[in-house]
Amino acid sequence: MFNAEKIKDECVSWIRDFFEKNGPGCNAVVGISGGKDSSVVAALCAEALGRDRVIGVLMPNGVQHDIDMAELLVSHLGIRHYTVNIKDAVDGLTARIPFELSEQSRQNLPPRIRMSALYAVSQSNNGRVANTCNLSEDWVGYATRYGDGAGDFSPCSRLTVQEVKAIGRVLGLPDILVDKVPIDGLCGKTDEDNLGFTYAELDRYIREGIMDDPEKKEKIDRLHRINAFKLKLMPVFEPSEV
Repeated sequence: MFNAEKIKDECVSWIRDFFEKNGPGCNAVVGISGGKDSSVVAALCAEALGRDRVIGVLMPNGVQHDIDMAELLVSHLGIRHYTVNIKDAVDGLTARIPFELSEQSRQNLPPRIRMSALYAVSQSNNGRVANTCNLSEDWVGYATRYGDGAGDFSPCSRLTVQEVKAIGRVLGLPDILVDKVPIDGLCGKTDEDNLGFTYAELDRYIREGIMDDPEKKEKIDRLHRINAFKLKLMPVFEPSEV
């Protein structure tokens, strides 16, 4: 059985230790989507550092239909926050690229611009950027490299979706945030629509190795294999002599 209280306490201690070693007195900067992952990471940072040292950044791309969930989170935690609408940046860069972007490029551009905005806020506010990915997403590569897959520290990347939700409940987050249907806010589809399987199925496969649907198992294995590079450091050439 997953002991959410114990793992929450361990994670809070880990965050404190990270900041003591990598920026005593620095602030945690968290991109706030209103989903469970950013909500749990922000709440963990607030417990670890105090709410005065957590900065939330809301980054809609034009109109975001569920922005009220992000606003609910920062209000619930009582943390300082900024809203940075990335639409002009996305549109401006898209217009300047002298060819038609592929569909995947169009989907990945906003997360990378969001990460640029997070680092701009962070460097101007003595910050460290939190990565908000979880193990389930990382397992199948459901993150944009140098976009939402970036950051300076990652509290939840070894925790599955179900485990993150359990920690969210222990942290006392509103149920509407913990149980909100995960959606990327960019292409209009839920995460599970995009993936073709549920997080409950994926989490069970990760933790227990059980997947009843062979087609879904094959898809998960393929996604895990082709996206493994996203979790590795950049390969570096080592000359035999210099």
